[in-house]
Amino acid sequence: MLSNFTEQPTTFSLPSIGSMVCPMYYNGYYHLFYQYNPKGAVWGNIVWAHSVSKDLVNWEALEHAIAPTEPFDIKGCWSGSATILPGNKPVIFYTGIDAHENQVQNYAIPQDSSDPYLRKWEKPAVGNPMVVADQGINASAFRDPTTAWHANGYW
Repeated sequence: MLSNFTEQPTTFSLPSIGSMVCPMYYNGYYHLFYQYNPKGAVWGNIVWAHSVSKDLVNWEALEHAIAPTEPFDIKGCWSGSATILPGNKPVIFYTGIDAHENQVQNYAIPQDSSDPYLRKWEKPAVGNPMVVADQGINASAFRDPTTAWHANGYW
């Protein structure tokens, strides 16, 4: 029974609503991104909410990191990953749903990478979408971009 499980954490962060997408550590702050529909408990209109913490216990909710605003994500900003690229450059890779219901892979970058809270994110027109489904690929099930790093012969 779960009540007899003694190895469970006593403190951990979960979003108050929505689904956790990914954590990221940048310039002294932990960033937690999670997706949800701010207009109700129904499928659709998905945004990436954003909270920050210095200690993983006390969290401050910020404005949404990304929301549907562009032709390549007008029907939602869905799953993906946040990471730090070489050169200490934060980036969000995510699945956008375009007006034709196709899932395409996009990216967003901070407007001001010197802001440790990374309050404002932008989705550059150049390079978005980054990846679209080729012929023969189901574009309605083409999602979940993630990152992997290769160092010292290991992934």
